[in-house]
Amino acid sequence: MNKTISAGLGLTLAAFALATAKETITVKGSDTMVILAQRWAEKYMATHPDVSVQVTGGGSGTGISALINGTTDICDASRKMKSAEREKLKQRFNSLGVEVPSARDGLAVYLNDASPVAELSLDQVKDIYTGKVSNWKDVGGPDAKIVLYGRENNSGTYVYFRDNVLKGEDFAPGMQSLPGTAAVVNAVSKDKLGIGFGGSAYAKGLKFAKIKKDASSPAYEPNGETVKNGTYPITRYLYMYLKSRPTGAIKNYVDWTLSPEGQSVVTEVGYFPVK
Repeated sequence: MNKTISAGLGLTLAAFALATAKETITVKGSDTMVILAQRWAEKYMATHPDVSVQVTGGGSGTGISALINGTTDICDASRKMKSAEREKLKQRFNSLGVEVPSARDGLAVYLNDASPVAELSLDQVKDIYTGKVSNWKDVGGPDAKIVLYGRENNSGTYVYFRDNVLKGEDFAPGMQSLPGTAAVVNAVSKDKLGIGFGGSAYAKGLKFAKIKKDASSPAYEPNGETVKNGTYPITRYLYMYLKSRPTGAIKNYVDWTLSPEGQSVVTEVGYFPVK
């Protein structure tokens, strides 16, 4: 074989070996967390070229199923795993899993920029989304039908909102269920009569409703201060779940996301640090 060709082939094989030697970490789940998880992955890989972090969404339920099935290393979830889900994990891996609170979110209620409504109480939000209130005039807006936008039922945000804001009641059957938070934001931004909910980091081209704990309480938007001090009434942790205590490259990555550098990314994206 020609020496030049042989040398070139050797370099190609060496480059291939280097590329395939990368440690791959798979992350799957929460649509709310996708923008954060992708930014974390980009920042981490920039300084850890020997690691590839692959991020996909699909919803918290999808991520939890993947963790139980053994098809992802890390599950992102915008709600806690249920006891039945943890039991399935135990049956497969003899472990109830490891829960890592990795960021905080002020779960926002979205309004169109043109809406005259500025604030809502938790009871009003509940009544709107359960269908008890269906006209904006009943909450200080125009005499017009409220158009509801929300998430699909595999979404952790859907589950959290139902359990904590609707107090376990069902969503109104007229709610338009959309496949991602970005789709909810897009719909509300184009609909003057629309209302939606989702992660605070997604709010582009619309406004937050200020939320009151009750009719006599002051109203607050979700921001770093109100989420930290608890005055904004719809706050939650965003989680990473692992099937067992991490080691090696996965542990290093999880530790980095919780470090000051990793938590600064949380702030950049529009969520709030865990500490």
